[in-house]
Amino acid sequence: MLDYSIYEGLIFDCDGTLVDTMPAHFRAWTVTSQKYGFSFPEPRFYALGGVPAPQIVALLAAEAGLTLDPHAVAEEKEQLYFSGLGEVQPIVAVAAIARQMFGQRPLAVATGSPRWAAERVLERTQLLSLFATVVAAGDVERPKPAPDIFLEAARRIGVPPQRCCVFEDGDPGIEGARAAGMAVVDIRLLLQPTPVASA
Repeated sequence: MLDYSIYEGLIFDCDGTLVDTMPAHFRAWTVTSQKYGFSFPEPRFYALGGVPAPQIVALLAAEAGLTLDPHAVAEEKEQLYFSGLGEVQPIVAVAAIARQMFGQRPLAVATGSPRWAAERVLERTQLLSLFATVVAAGDVERPKPAPDIFLEAARRIGVPPQRCCVFEDGDPGIEGARAAGMAVVDIRLLLQPTPVASA
């Protein structure tokens, strides 16, 4: 794995990276898509990880030939997500890195979720206090896979982009971080089980 400790600033995605919220998000999207008549199968849900909900609604509604208010439908989905969230858990390996590096490097969160949603989840998992800043949907003009959210996170923690390392679980976020000139740890590789050597 990339040696993240050599970088001056660390930036973490939230959902699916720091906190295991993706199954709850998918359940909420399933109910919402059935209600409004658009299709959002699970593989595509994971492929669009990190893209803000209003943009996802707009994309899927356009493909289905529907006229929907993307912000209203996205807000309904977010409220549904929270009502079914239950006892959310941190992703242990990634949360451990954040805790280890707290106080040694400035840490930021860069998430496609609304600020209230990200901060509530991070607070529930006792992670919020580790981060100098949370850059959320609405803080930048262009969402992931554009680099804007990562560049804004780097600006807020006062670290040049090329000295930052990003932790991500989604292809749009990885693409955005690389476009920002940052190193990336794909946590999907970090979480893969270690192969057992055969005798």
